[in-house]
Amino acid sequence: MKKDIERILEIPEEVILEIKDGHVTVKKDSKVVERTFNLGKISLVTEGKTLKILAKNGSKREAKMAGTTFAHLSNMIKGLTEGFEYKMEVCSVHFPMNIKQESDHLIIKSFLGEKKDRKAKIVDGAEVKISGNNIIITSLEIEKAGQTATNIEKATRLTGRDRRIFQDGIFIVEKNGRKI
Repeated sequence: MKKDIERILEIPEEVILEIKDGHVTVKKDSKVVERTFNLGKISLVTEGKTLKILAKNGSKREAKMAGTTFAHLSNMIKGLTEGFEYKMEVCSVHFPMNIKQESDHLIIKSFLGEKKDRKAKIVDGAEVKISGNNIIITSLEIEKAGQTATNIEKATRLTGRDRRIFQDGIFIVEKNGRKI
């Protein structure tokens, strides 16, 4: 059953939103976040400080696309106003790990006594701060902060060992102020 779909997003006063052929630019002060959307039958219309996501006679697919576009746009605005922060903790039971940052990689030394260093890629646009056993990842875009945290977590992944005994690794403990 087809119906008209309309999602309304409120834009804060200090945020400037520009739309051109599916390319959305969100600006606040000197910070800029850009993203290109494949909208299909969906249209984006700005009216004052509101953004309307519209689809005339939209199907379930257009309803899903409108919801996804709404979520991405609200995350872009939230990233500029508040930012995204992931907190990770280094857990080393058997061997002490050493962590350092080199340009766009995080180097993990002596993980479970290994001689070879492990590397985790830091995505462009994400900032990593190391303080003791805590790692804090901040970014304006949730995808970049989350991907960097995932890369670090995957770099210390264990295979072929009992997780009840070998509990070493680097784990996400907090996402945007929410404990995990």
